[in-house]
Amino acid sequence: MGMNDPQWGNKNNNNGGPPDLEELLRKLKMQLAILLGNKGGSGKNSPGNGGMPKLSSGGLGLLVVIAVLIWVGSGFYIVDASQRGVVLRFGKQVDVTLAGPRWHLPYPVETVELVNLSQVRTVEVGYRDNVKNKIAKESLMLTDDENIIDIQFAVQYFLRDPGEYLFNNRNPDENVRQAAETAIREVVGKNKMDFVLYEGREAVAASATRLIQDILDRYKSGIVISKLTMQNAQPPEQVQAAFDDAVKAGQDRERQKNEGQAYANDVVPRAKGTAARLIQESEGYKQSVIANAEGDASRFKQILVEYEKAPAVTRDRMYLDMMSQVMGNISKVMVDQKNGNSLLYLPLDKLIESSRTSGAAVDAPTAPKADAAPVTSQGNDNNAAQRARDSLLSRDREARP
Repeated sequence: MGMNDPQWGNKNNNNGGPPDLEELLRKLKMQLAILLGNKGGSGKNSPGNGGMPKLSSGGLGLLVVIAVLIWVGSGFYIVDASQRGVVLRFGKQVDVTLAGPRWHLPYPVETVELVNLSQVRTVEVGYRDNVKNKIAKESLMLTDDENIIDIQFAVQYFLRDPGEYLFNNRNPDENVRQAAETAIREVVGKNKMDFVLYEGREAVAASATRLIQDILDRYKSGIVISKLTMQNAQPPEQVQAAFDDAVKAGQDRERQKNEGQAYANDVVPRAKGTAARLIQESEGYKQSVIANAEGDASRFKQILVEYEKAPAVTRDRMYLDMMSQVMGNISKVMVDQKNGNSLLYLPLDKLIESSRTSGAAVDAPTAPKADAAPVTSQGNDNNAAQRARDSLLSRDREARP
C-alpha cells in the first residue's frame, strides 16, 4: 500500500501496513499523563476525550525542580590557565577567579567575563595590516630640527589586571594606539632627524615604550607594554629624492674627513720624526762643538805651557805649522831674504807641470790604472813643494847669525 493511499493509517487496516497514527498519539498522551500523575484517565481530563490533560500539583513541582536545577547548573563555568574570570553581580565586579572549574550565581544575578591575560595583543600606528597601507595622519611627524619624517611602528602588549582592562576605559585597545602615537610624537619632536632615522632608532623605541607605559598607568588601564617595533622610518615620499642627495652629500663629507684624517696621520708622525731627528742632530752638533772647543782650549793650554818654557821655539813651530796649512796647496813660493838681496822666484809651477806631464806620459799606456794618475801627480807636487820648503828653511838657518 502506498503512502498516497487514503486507507493508509486507518485503524481497521489488517493488511500488515504501517501503524495507525492516531493510535500512536493516543498512547503517547496516556504515557505523558501517567508521568505527570494523572493515573485515573477518566472524565473530561481523560486522554480518550481527545483533550490535553491538566497537570497536578506534583507534576508542576517536578517541572519547577527541573527548571531550578537547570538554572543552577547554568552558573558553572571553566577558566583556562591563561584566563581570568571576572564575576559581575548586577553589572558590578565582585570577584576575579583563577583557572579551574568555577560557579557563580546564574543569570541575571551574576555574569562572568573571561579575559585572556597571556595573549600578546598588537596595535599598529601609521599603517594597518601592511606597511604599504599607510595612514598619513598617524605616520607623519615633525622633528626637533623642523623636518618631517614618516614613521610606522607596532606596539605589543598584554593584560595585567582584567578588572581595570574591562571597566576603567571604554575602548582600551584604541587607548593604547592613541597613547603610542602621543608618546612617539613627543620623543621624535625632541630629537634631530638624523638621530631618529639612523643611529638613534633603538633609543627612540625605548623612550617611547617607557612613555606609553607611563600614560597607560595614569589611565589605570591594566595593560603592560611588551615591545615597540619600528617597522619603517624615512622621509616623506615627496622629498625622498632630495633627502637621498643630502645623505650622499653627508657620506661624501664623512669620506673626505676620513681621507684628511688619514693624510694627517701619515704626515704628522713623519714631521714629528723629522723634527726629532733634527733635534738629535743639533744636539750632536752642539756636543761636537763643545768637545772641539774644549779640546782646542786644552791644546792651547798645553801650548801655552810649552811656550812659557821656550817662547822662540814654540813661536817658530806655530809659525811653520800655520804656513804649512796656508801654503800647502799653492804652486808658487815667495822667499824673502833678510840680507837685502832681490826676491828669488822659483818656477815651481813649471816644475810641477812638467812632472805632471811626465807622469801622464808614463801612465798613458795603462788604461785600467787611469784613476791612479791624479794621486801620483799630486804626490809629486807635494814632494816637490816639500823639497822646496826644506831648501828654503836650510837657507834661512844659514843666513841667521
